[in-house]
Amino acid sequence: MSHTKGTWSGKAFELIDWQEQIIRDVFGTIKANGYRQFNTAYVEIPKKMGKSELAAAIALLLTCGDGEERAEVYGCAADRNQASIVFNVAADMVRLCPALSKRVKILDSQKRLIYLPTGSIYQVLSADVSNKHGFNTHGVVFDELHTQPNRKLFDVMTKGSGDARTQPLYFLITTAGNDTNSICYEIHQKALDIIDGRKIDHTFYPVIYGADEADDWTDPKVWRKANPSLGITVGIDKVKAACESAKQNPAEENSFRQLRLNQWVKQAVRWMPMDKWDKCSYSADPDSLAGRVCYGGLDLSSTTDITAFVLVFPPKDEADKYVVLPYFWIPEENMSLRVRRDHVPYDIWEKQGFLQTTDGNVVHYGFIETFIEKLGEKYNIREIAFDRWGAVQMVQNLEGMGFTVVPFGQGFKDMSPPTKELMKLTLEEKLSHGGHPVLRWMMDNIFIRTDPAGNIKPDKEKSTEKIDGAVAMIMALDRSIRNEGISGKSVYDERGILVL
Repeated sequence: MSHTKGTWSGKAFELIDWQEQIIRDVFGTIKANGYRQFNTAYVEIPKKMGKSELAAAIALLLTCGDGEERAEVYGCAADRNQASIVFNVAADMVRLCPALSKRVKILDSQKRLIYLPTGSIYQVLSADVSNKHGFNTHGVVFDELHTQPNRKLFDVMTKGSGDARTQPLYFLITTAGNDTNSICYEIHQKALDIIDGRKIDHTFYPVIYGADEADDWTDPKVWRKANPSLGITVGIDKVKAACESAKQNPAEENSFRQLRLNQWVKQAVRWMPMDKWDKCSYSADPDSLAGRVCYGGLDLSSTTDITAFVLVFPPKDEADKYVVLPYFWIPEENMSLRVRRDHVPYDIWEKQGFLQTTDGNVVHYGFIETFIEKLGEKYNIREIAFDRWGAVQMVQNLEGMGFTVVPFGQGFKDMSPPTKELMKLTLEEKLSHGGHPVLRWMMDNIFIRTDPAGNIKPDKEKSTEKIDGAVAMIMALDRSIRNEGISGKSVYDERGILVL
């Protein structure tokens, strides 16, 4: 076979060392019965390393060279266009190979190849296939698994679809993603567990090329470590240029780390450095805070979603820290559904006491009002800030209980100062949040929007998952700073946003 694109077009397809190792291991490791040992291969590698060409070659090998009568080989991706990338490479390989072009019929409009001697097919699947069953799969090539919006397609194609075949192969190839609740991250973790010896699965073949979290992303040695085809399929000058651009524009750093170094990042523009956040996991005994002045932030979200209430206790002196006590509620009836759908451990958090449920399929605001009223008997809650577009009735009820409730805008003007201050306090380790796992998850979800003047605010629409607790904490922090005479002016007002 031959390469199909660019300067490589028409040249013999000779496997690069790392590609050859995968082919030798996956197709050459045989069980006592003569069939392949591995039925799943997971290859995670940066972009421009020759993923599409390798995937196309494997698809053709499974279709035309595996000795399987009427083999069914499928190409899958997040959408038909993505899946067609590998198919188009495979089709061009066939056209450039006289032996294959005589034996393979290409149906471009259907994105289908037929190997005539055995009646085997290679077919790109459409997006709605996740609702279908009955495949008799010999091979599946999943391209860019990290872009799968959910696990439906993966489950349909891998759970039982190859039971009638003697040696089906599921070839999963991808770059690192940014959704740690995805099917790809689940497989990524399994691959790491097998590589590190924490799990044993003799049918699963894991390959991960990438930089470690502690590696210096600007170091060319790290680039070579993460990119096994560097200098072959992509020049080091290209990577250097991308790195220099990321240095000049911090918003590009995570994109560089994800695509060029194959590191899992939380979202395209990461805000909170979680290692710094974790250093503020000091625990404060809630009982020891009884009678202390504090300020609340309330984010009601929707009645079927998470409601967050966060108390922030200002420091007693310069050596003290801001103490954060968060509380979360979710409707009991839809919790199991959300666990299955979102792959978020709400049920475990509820058992551990970090999340509370209210009866029914919507959040019971009366229950939360009573809970806050009891908190008010224990702590000196001076103010409760809330999103001015929140539930009017609940605000009136809290005011009727004697609380001072103040509206808090969600625009740059109101959100920017305390959001910057939160980062400053975190970096200085002047925050104490006790390592609360729900709040930590939400902090790790934050995507920050920036305006031309350098103001920032959390962006619920762009953030990968829920951030309600983080927003509630920011509102409470603002009231605490402004009312306790501690300057709300952040160093970021002068030097701009600090991106780590």
